[in-house]
Amino acid sequence: MFMDKIALLLAVIGGLNWGSVGLFRFDLVAFLCGGATTVLARVIYTLVGLAALWCITLLFRDTEVGTGRAQAA
Repeated sequence: MFMDKIALLLAVIGGLNWGSVGLFRFDLVAFLCGGATTVLARVIYTLVGLAALWCITLLFRDTEVGTGRAQAA
């Protein structure tokens, strides 16, 4: 549950960054890290990418909690 929230937060931050790149041609991560090719920027981009992969698993999980059985279709 904790990992899900962290991954979702990183994916949202990455999405907002890509939105700013698309709308304003401004990469906030690159700006804050001194360029898109710095080690810190690459680490952040990698973490955001891994978080997005983790968030894919959220799409296929059973969301009903506490009953121990799947939702009826």
